[in-house]
Amino acid sequence: MTDEKIIIYQVLPRLFSNCCESCVPNGTYAQNGSGKLNDFTPKVLQEIKRLGANYIWYTGVIEHATKTDYSRYGIRPDNRYVVKGEAGSPYAIKDYYDIDPDLAVDPLNRMHEFEALVARTHEAGLKVILDFVPNHVARQYHSDAAPQGVEDLGAHDDKEKHFSPSNNFYYIPRQAFSPQFYIGEGDDRYFEYPAKATGNDCFGAFPSQNDWYETVKLNYGVDYMGGHRLCFDPTPDTWHKMLDILLFWCGKGIDAFRCDMAHMVPVEFWGWVIPRVKESYPAVLFIAEIYDQSLYRLYIEKGKFDYLYDKVGLYDKLRGVLCHQVSAAQLTYCWQAVDGIGGHMLNFLENHDEQRFASPFFAGDADKAIPALVVATMMSTGPMMIYFGQELGERGDDAEGFSGHDGRTTIFDYWSVPAVRQWYDGGRCSVAKLTPGQKRLRNLYKTILNIGRREKAVGQGSFFDLMYVNGENPRFNPHRHYAFLRKYG
Repeated sequence: MTDEKIIIYQVLPRLFSNCCESCVPNGTYAQNGSGKLNDFTPKVLQEIKRLGANYIWYTGVIEHATKTDYSRYGIRPDNRYVVKGEAGSPYAIKDYYDIDPDLAVDPLNRMHEFEALVARTHEAGLKVILDFVPNHVARQYHSDAAPQGVEDLGAHDDKEKHFSPSNNFYYIPRQAFSPQFYIGEGDDRYFEYPAKATGNDCFGAFPSQNDWYETVKLNYGVDYMGGHRLCFDPTPDTWHKMLDILLFWCGKGIDAFRCDMAHMVPVEFWGWVIPRVKESYPAVLFIAEIYDQSLYRLYIEKGKFDYLYDKVGLYDKLRGVLCHQVSAAQLTYCWQAVDGIGGHMLNFLENHDEQRFASPFFAGDADKAIPALVVATMMSTGPMMIYFGQELGERGDDAEGFSGHDGRTTIFDYWSVPAVRQWYDGGRCSVAKLTPGQKRLRNLYKTILNIGRREKAVGQGSFFDLMYVNGENPRFNPHRHYAFLRKYG
């Protein structure tokens, strides 16, 4: 925990500084281009800090599956039929020890460019959050950048067994991977034998297009098909390999890990690995993406996480209030449900999984976010996170390609984000091209986030729900109003 409230700025570097104004839906890297790590200059980073952030989450930095061919740089190409979108999902990792070449000015120098980014970020007074994706990897995972002596995932697996505590993957013996969609013909066909289990706990050879078919599930010693039998003694091989990966990135200066789908990995692993990382790097934080409120206390107490997403609590309630589906009085239940662990909750209104607030699929108006922003920022001492472009009213209203027209900013395609492009302005970080409404909105975000970050009553103080004292107030509508107080000292 820190004295200053954590304010996180989540950003997808592939999209952030891409200035292409005429992106083609389903366009290639050659057609639409990509943002670069080098584009996060000292000026850009200072502007993000002035907005109120003290942590920046660089999303999609680790090398993942893609349809772009980088074989000239010694990177094995991926079969296009098991990649989602032209750019690929940042959560289909193909090498835990490498950087996405899309993000490098010189792909051969990609790790050095990342190391320089970490150094610049620290010089700007910001801390770095990196994705850790422990539940699944790309179907064609292969590390060509692992340190000497590090064995690849699956290198010694017994593929004749559906499950073995010594295996890194789960297998469907004597069956080929045969999804319910086209995977090419002849030399172009994707072939996998025996089939591996798919990342969303699909333990058959026939995943559908609605499954996470581009990924394979990692084995942490849980025999899912054998009654969820737990085989943790001796410590599974996958646990040791994941510890090595975390320590590798800690050595690069990472300050925190956002752990993807943490609840799909046994809590026993987290309780084992997090203390071991902190033995060497005690200040490193662990943030869990978790969607089961009944598991919150378990993953904090037994799993040793510092912070958890409160998506199914506060986010869902705030969305319901803003869409006139839920009474504001129900916000009281949000803090009551996490009483005693509220400081461990990470709040947000947007991230890469959710629809943009200003999209027609959500509120349709970025200004309506401000009351929710105040509540999310100030209800607890835990972190607050915003998603790049949120502060500018980005609508996520494009049909980019694989992502489709869904109110979200794509993570699968090469694209440029209109509101961010206006502000980034070729690296000038200028408000000159913003509308008056965007300028006003950004200033409101800046004010609220900086109060949240610096005000001790918010970052360290006590919270008092005032709904109970307004029950008889004729000027107070408990369905549309929410009242609370924060106090320090």
